[in-house]
Amino acid sequence: MRLHTHEWGTGDRIAVLVHGIMSDHRTWHRVAPVLADKGYRVIGVDLRGHGASGRGEYSPETWAGDLVETLPERPELAIGHSLGAMALAGAVERLAPARAVYCDPAWDVRRELVEASAYFAVFKNANRTMISSLNPRWDAADVDIELATLADWDPATARVLPAIYAVSRTPRRAVVPSLVLLAGASDLVRPGLGEELVRRGFEVRTVEGAGHSLYRDDLDGFLGALDGWI
Repeated sequence: MRLHTHEWGTGDRIAVLVHGIMSDHRTWHRVAPVLADKGYRVIGVDLRGHGASGRGEYSPETWAGDLVETLPERPELAIGHSLGAMALAGAVERLAPARAVYCDPAWDVRRELVEASAYFAVFKNANRTMISSLNPRWDAADVDIELATLADWDPATARVLPAIYAVSRTPRRAVVPSLVLLAGASDLVRPGLGEELVRRGFEVRTVEGAGHSLYRDDLDGFLGALDGWI
């Protein structure tokens, strides 16, 4: 499936951005202009089941295959968040970016979160008060965008997660130079995963105090953690 995309900037280097579940390209509205100012042509995708992209079968393989079908080969930089990090990891060998960054990747998720993932669909109808209370560090624009992306999201993407996580989705090795940014205040990934990723060839950094959507919780901390990678 060819995905809907949005671009920022006209630089001669390409950066691609892959959002997490319930979001779409709009989630990068503060990150993408920073990259564009650094000389990148930034391409944000809407994953299958999100935003203006099509619907269909949902699996790690289809999400990854859609990225390969849609994005140019050998971008300078690829950044994936959460579910988008899973999709990017599945596509990275074929896309062959010069550098890959995985933000709080949904690879090896705590068991209790997997068991509760089928209930993510209730967030389809979340209101402003609920989003703000769950994400007190977000600004008003991010709350507005979350409401808009939820309206365009297919909750069937959440219903397949328990089957997906019947096995670990952690990559065996870093295929390209790869950075993992962990959110210090997130409870998504299982304890000890950071140390395991280092053994597998990933560089691992933590944005202390940031929740799962670390670039929305602490943009400056997120950008600072990317020092040397963007």
